[in-house]
Amino acid sequence: MKIPLHYQVSNYDCGPTSLVNALNVLFEREDIPPELIRNIMLYCLDCYNLQGEEGRSGTSRLAMMYLSNWMDGYGKTGRLPISSEYVSGRDVYIGPGGKINQALQCNGVVVVRLFLDEWHFILLTDKGNDVVLAFDPYLSTELFADHPEISLELDPWHYNRIIPDSCFNSEAEQLYALGPKDLREAVIIYNERTRKPAVMEQIEYYI
Repeated sequence: MKIPLHYQVSNYDCGPTSLVNALNVLFEREDIPPELIRNIMLYCLDCYNLQGEEGRSGTSRLAMMYLSNWMDGYGKTGRLPISSEYVSGRDVYIGPGGKINQALQCNGVVVVRLFLDEWHFILLTDKGNDVVLAFDPYLSTELFADHPEISLELDPWHYNRIIPDSCFNSEAEQLYALGPKDLREAVIIYNERTRKPAVMEQIEYYI
């Protein structure tokens, strides 16, 4: 049984919410083991703000890297057909030959860090012609008033945003930009039972 994707319940839990949504897209509810949910919630929300308050700066790169490695190792035990890869820096871009494009074309999903009105995690679920389908766990319409190029559509099991490719690769702090190359990060996740073979593309070198 599938369940609808869900929204974050605070201003800070976009990371764990997007990871849990990734599991919801890839697996049936009955197949998701409780230890996956437990570990996502245990290791996320680990950043302190300037006032020393835990969790109020969201989830760190280290936590995302750890969880990606843990999920990949969990899959190798044979208990769930899950695999994961943490990618960072110049490998995080939207374009032909890139790891994100390949993941989306092969039935994978991608949790990616980008800019909303501050740094934020969303889930990328599919790739169309010059657009990406995504589920943004932050429930808002006000931020998009001046951005008619971003379509706010709802498929509650799959996506709530259709975002042009051109939004992502900017290094500026603007809506849905991936930001400076050296700070970029993403977690690619597959259900190995539904993963499609990779299709060779001409690589678009991203300098």
